[in-house]
Amino acid sequence: MAHTTSNPKIYEGRNLKRFREMLAIKQDHLAFELGEDWNQQKISLLEQREKIDSDILEQVAAILKIPAEAIRNFDENQAINIISNTFDNGSAIYQTNNNPIDKLMQLHEEKIALYEQMLKEKDEMMGRLERLIGGR
Repeated sequence: MAHTTSNPKIYEGRNLKRFREMLAIKQDHLAFELGEDWNQQKISLLEQREKIDSDILEQVAAILKIPAEAIRNFDENQAINIISNTFDNGSAIYQTNNNPIDKLMQLHEEKIALYEQMLKEKDEMMGRLERLIGGR
């Protein structure tokens, strides 16, 4: 008897929904970013599809700031395996940093990176607001 492996189907729409929700982006916002031809209902229908048109998938991926391949190929079972292999007997495997000065420097660098990210997001939001106001 031949052994067959079952490849679970990857639903691009379901993957899109998962990434959108992980990024805390509402369907309305995604529709706004895609343009005036889009609305919340169309995003909901898009998220129910098994396959998404390549052009639309690329646009959505750019808006979510993730690679389109992540949406195309995300496999929940593989993700669960990776996460479960990251833990050892219920506790995360990690290296400890016992030098307080190194930890302080790391926190300082993270703080600077966060400020830079916040400034970038503020600029992007201002651009969106200007587009919204300019479109009236």
